[in-house]
Amino acid sequence: MTNPDRASTTPAPLAEVFELLGRRWTLRIVWELRGRTLSFNDLRRAVGGMSQSVLVTRLTELFGAGLLADVAGGYRLTNDGESLVRAIDALDGWAADWRSRR
Repeated sequence: MTNPDRASTTPAPLAEVFELLGRRWTLRIVWELRGRTLSFNDLRRAVGGMSQSVLVTRLTELFGAGLLADVAGGYRLTNDGESLVRAIDALDGWAADWRSRR
């Protein structure tokens, strides 16, 4: 996704997505941007504990993956980013069911 050379060796699209989303803070950024636009500083505050350089790196990766857009006033998810949120919502429901059975 963010590195075409690396993506070409990834065995499956799901593995490629896991690689992107498995990076520290990436899912949290996506989750904080769901349904809203945030400035860099507001996003950094919403996430909490993330260095500015890591946030810049993750935003760059999300831009490269087509999940994030730079708009007046900050950052928002693209249609692909919002559809990812819907997939995460489904996983959240599964996780709640799973946890209740433990």
